[in-house]
Amino acid sequence: MTDDALPEPDGLGDAPHPRETGHLFGQETAEAAFLDAWNSGRLHHGWLLTGPRGVGKATLAWRIARFLLTDPPMPAETLDPQPGHPALPRLMALSEPGLMLLRRPWDEKAKRLKQDITVDEVRRLGGFFGLSAGGGRRVVLVDAADDLNPSAANAILKLLEEPPKRATLLLVAQKPAGLLPTIRSRCRVLRLGRLGPKDLARAVAQAGGPEDGLALADGSVGAALSLGAGGADIYARLISLYARGQMDRGAARKLADACAGRLGAERLQQTLDAIERLLHRAARAGLLGPPPDAEAREAETLARLAPHDRAARDWAALAQRLSERAAHARAVNIDPVAIIWDALAAIDEGARRV
Repeated sequence: MTDDALPEPDGLGDAPHPRETGHLFGQETAEAAFLDAWNSGRLHHGWLLTGPRGVGKATLAWRIARFLLTDPPMPAETLDPQPGHPALPRLMALSEPGLMLLRRPWDEKAKRLKQDITVDEVRRLGGFFGLSAGGGRRVVLVDAADDLNPSAANAILKLLEEPPKRATLLLVAQKPAGLLPTIRSRCRVLRLGRLGPKDLARAVAQAGGPEDGLALADGSVGAALSLGAGGADIYARLISLYARGQMDRGAARKLADACAGRLGAERLQQTLDAIERLLHRAARAGLLGPPPDAEAREAETLARLAPHDRAARDWAALAQRLSERAAHARAVNIDPVAIIWDALAAIDEGARRV
């Protein structure tokens, strides 16, 4: 497989890659915070971009990288790069010498992406800083920092502790609490929030996604695109498993079996997303009642699963446990069918206790 044909671990299906996204919607506060830091003349060397999955963290990271590597003015009024700058096509082609992108590498032997960012990937920074030591600005973009294995994380920490001159590290993180506390303490945080309905609709349209799925997306462009690409059907099937009080084991087995093999990799992520969505909506239903955007069958199921605040707490705790178990299971290559079956059985057990 040629390099051009390799899957990009930091992309989302058929949607434009974050480096190709033309406009970032709904994150003006985060953009303004970075601009203020730039205009102050005291730009921090490490930035941690956090927030829910699919709200534009990687898009903002690429926007900042383009800004920094296209000779920005001082002061600057916007993160828009200088039009026609020669670095722009190089950034798009991942050939800009001032940029190093760290992400999960391709495993040539196994013919798939590795499960984490290895220390060997981080060690490439030695050559990067050596070759680009002519005084120009350098940017390291890590997407996502959550994927760093322990050795790689410690190597990044050393870089944050002793940053090269004119270097900026941009770390994208879905769950910053899982990073080393020392990494978090050496970075300035840019937190991105969920998008409002108008910004969400515009961002999804820009990515070429359908309008259906916006109600369940909870302000996440990534979630909306996934829902529009089959995730909404998976969520409906998940709701039907528990609609009658006792899990339909045959239907549950079919849902899990669909995640088998390499062809089921995208289906696995969509199913894990659906499970997380169900548990979070059940937790909120236990406190506030079923959400107003819930269809009749979902509203009835959520009301039965979470009739009180104790159930809400139980579902929230289960969501956290299942997320951690799934992440560990995927890291050690446990059968995807077993991952999903384990989660569905845990939800069934919780439903029986309500």
